[in-house]
Amino acid sequence: QVQLVESGGGLVQAGGSLRLSCAASGRTFSSYAMGWFRQAPGKEHEFVAGINWSGRNTHYADSVKGRFTISRDNDKNTVYLQMNSLKPEDTAVYYCATDTARWLPVVRTSPSEYDYWGQGTQVTVSS
Repeated sequence: QVQLVESGGGLVQAGGSLRLSCAASGRTFSSYAMGWFRQAPGKEHEFVAGINWSGRNTHYADSVKGRFTISRDNDKNTVYLQMNSLKPEDTAVYYCATDTARWLPVVRTSPSEYDYWGQGTQVTVSS
């Protein structure tokens, strides 16, 4: 069982930065891939970024590549999303999620592959 709690969302102007954090409760956190998804009003969940269990493999949506960075600290059971050069189009509720297929070398991008989800944190970018 995994519990996830996101934090760090807020209101920023276009071009600004935010750092999201996701704290996990599971004892096997270090064996799981982690992902960040977002949902804007009226839209489906969108894959944003993912990181495999070791941190050696990351994957980003084209829309955020070069602006966002995902990282993890397995000793702290925490995954981060550093968001720079934010755009109004980034406005959404951001969720962290756990892929509980252990020791996967790859990052999966479908929401259906992720088993546990946090409550979400709102990110709003003004123009």
